[in-house]
Amino acid sequence: MCELIPPRADLTEDQWLRTAGPGLADAAVPDDTPDAAAAAHGVHRRTLLGGAVAGAALAALPFGAQQRAVAAARAGAADRFPLPSAPGPSGEYAVLITGDAGTGKAEQYAVTAAAREICRTEGVGLAVGLGDNIYENGPESDHDSEFDEKFERPNTGIDVPWLMVLGNHDCSGLVPGSGGDPSRGDREVAYAATSRRWYMPSRYYNVTLPAGGGRPDPLIEFFALDTNPVASSVVQLDPHYRWDGPYMREQRRWLDTALRASRARWKVVLGHHPYLNNGKHGSAGSYDGFVIGHYTSGVHLKELYEEVVCGRADVIMSGHDHTLQILEPTDRTRGTRQLVCGAASKTGDGTAHFTHPAAWQDFSRHGFMLLKVSAGAMTIDAYTVDVATKKARLAHRTRTTRPVAAGVPVGAPAGVR
Repeated sequence: MCELIPPRADLTEDQWLRTAGPGLADAAVPDDTPDAAAAAHGVHRRTLLGGAVAGAALAALPFGAQQRAVAAARAGAADRFPLPSAPGPSGEYAVLITGDAGTGKAEQYAVTAAAREICRTEGVGLAVGLGDNIYENGPESDHDSEFDEKFERPNTGIDVPWLMVLGNHDCSGLVPGSGGDPSRGDREVAYAATSRRWYMPSRYYNVTLPAGGGRPDPLIEFFALDTNPVASSVVQLDPHYRWDGPYMREQRRWLDTALRASRARWKVVLGHHPYLNNGKHGSAGSYDGFVIGHYTSGVHLKELYEEVVCGRADVIMSGHDHTLQILEPTDRTRGTRQLVCGAASKTGDGTAHFTHPAAWQDFSRHGFMLLKVSAGAMTIDAYTVDVATKKARLAHRTRTTRPVAAGVPVGAPAGVR
């Protein structure tokens, strides 16, 4: 979630600071109040000012070379949790979905404790982190202690690969949440080379299941996007990351080609910023009430979703809004469903701000979701979490069925069981 919104669209960070008045640049982020386990390890104080850029050599490589370099480094990492090559005991692939988790505070620990129990009973073999992995302005290096404080320790026991995407807080420098320094995301890509859990071979990538075995028609394929350069709350000053710059042009070409070529039965797009959203941030094209400019409104992300993703993918999964929403596929989305799952550590204001058709939504509770897929069905379970007891409750289940001999969805959402 972007908690600091510029007073006008398309301000640079320097312009915003001058508008906001003196002193902001020197302000410090308040001390966290971490879980007792984190406190025992000495969580350090953070400031708004970013450190030196890490991963610059990686960033300078072409996209394909980045993938190969990180893959080579990952190959040398010992005891990595493997991508699942077979379904769980139920005959389905079960995937944990979380978003906006990386605070290292008690709420994150409570949600992951609840999720850990569900993962055990459901046979989860994969997890997804939908961005804002390291609050408030991303890591200072690829070996920042915050990776341990805000990801590894809270997720202890959920010992599976985590498909990670970059959020606006992961790509921010002077102004936390602005998304105005995408190059900082390279530190999270570099961290993937040494972590057992963190899976991020490049800034955007795809993963098919089952892993290995050379199956020509995968059961499911995930397409992880970097939405920050077209949804930042400040102008991108680096020409490489401008909304119409080489990075976004290449990412769009890659996504279009990958979706077109995919033979997976189910296709899931992962991006931090949602296409449609009933929470306070709103939908792409009018984020936070902005409808002008190339950045704050997210108009070019709206174009990307509508022109490349809608009608091709079964689901778009996003965080950013600290809520839980399972929106209905509509004619506008050409059958693609939007999930918003960003309540792993923070919560919304309890109010629905917009009226996109929803199968279920919650704007005030912490929680997570579970995706379960087989050849004939995709099920989405939404769980809310009581932070005090660290217990999860199944709040809603939506199930879409698809005949094995055909490629047309014929199912309808189901109620809570």
